[in-house]
Amino acid sequence: MFRRDIQLNNLNVSSLSEDQTPKYTIEQWTKKLDLIEVNQEQLNELIMNYLVVEGFKDAAECFQKESGTKPAVELSSIENRLNIRLAIQRGEILNGIAKIVDLSVQTSDTNKDLMVKLKQQHLIELIREGDLNKILDYAQEELAEECAENPELLEELEKIMTLLAFEDQSKCPFNQLLSFEQRQKTASEVNAAILTFERQEKDAHIITLLKMLMLTQQKLGEKLKFPKLNLAGKFS
Repeated sequence: MFRRDIQLNNLNVSSLSEDQTPKYTIEQWTKKLDLIEVNQEQLNELIMNYLVVEGFKDAAECFQKESGTKPAVELSSIENRLNIRLAIQRGEILNGIAKIVDLSVQTSDTNKDLMVKLKQQHLIELIREGDLNKILDYAQEELAEECAENPELLEELEKIMTLLAFEDQSKCPFNQLLSFEQRQKTASEVNAAILTFERQEKDAHIITLLKMLMLTQQKLGEKLKFPKLNLAGKFS
């Protein structure tokens, strides 16, 4: 199990501002961070965990050979999740849905809202193609009734249908629905749902550590001034 008790040591205050609040420059802070000992085995486990959770099977296999780090699950089990994720990212939503059903009927039955979101993603792909008859038929037959039972899903459906009101859909306030990032978001939600069904952790440990980092920096910032590390890996 990856340890999450990494601590910052040697943070003695040596520089005070005029209001007596401890303050560090980037150079001073990075020197402090350089004093922290990092366990390579833990780092390798962290990397492997990320590769497995995100479904990067080939990369996980290469990393296992190079580092000798064993994954927590059989890498062959990643294949199905990877294929589903890739199908969604390519916009082949019906193919992705079929693979989910093949993977386990329970997965689709116990995650009805997720399946509706997948159908909404397919509706977006139909809007991208521009066949109005197909769009209206699919929305009515596959989504209208199910979304009516859930205000959140209904609101999302209304946003999707708003795209049809714009001849130039780039001017629609919800044009981000047509972006690759939207496909990626849907694929990530599906990946997390499958991991939950398989009783695996749905979030990579590194995500948890990043959340802990943001919270720790916020709390520490109440006591001293120091360069904060953002999600882009840069100090601000």
